[in-house]
Amino acid sequence: MRRWIWLAAVPAPALAADEYGLISLRNTDFIVFLAFLGFFGVLFYFKVFDRVGGLLDKRAENIRSEIDEARALREEAQTLLASYERKSREVQEQADRIVAQAREEAKEAGEQAKRDLSAQVERRLAGAEDQIASAEAAAIQEIRDRAAQVAVAAAAEVIRERMDEGRQSELVDRAIDTVGERLH
Repeated sequence: MRRWIWLAAVPAPALAADEYGLISLRNTDFIVFLAFLGFFGVLFYFKVFDRVGGLLDKRAENIRSEIDEARALREEAQTLLASYERKSREVQEQADRIVAQAREEAKEAGEQAKRDLSAQVERRLAGAEDQIASAEAAAIQEIRDRAAQVAVAAAAEVIRERMDEGRQSELVDRAIDTVGERLH
């Protein structure tokens, strides 16, 4: 079909009659027409149209392959983009879970710290109460010991004033008997 394109290029004035007639070497239009036919004949002889057509077909095929490659690259890019978006969502979800877990752990750590502090305060209060009770018991014991010392001293004074020698030996003998009974 491409071989007959040259017919569209045939000059119409060459076919018109002029003073020398249609077919005459003096008719410049005819000479131009013959040159035109010769030019196209040479082009057909050397198969220039086939070569140009082949080059155009090859170029079209290259363009098709580049378009197909571009489509494949585009699809690959879309796949990668979808993959990266999915991974981004997964990473964001994981980050949200980590933050939520960290908040929960911080809340639990705060509650544990409150419980520990409360237990420590209770231990210190109990220790203070024990120290107070111990100090109170020590003070009572000291008062009792002092009272006993005063009572013993007063009793010794009273006994010294009222005791004679006979009474002393009777008390010593009774104490020796009591000790003897208790040892056996």
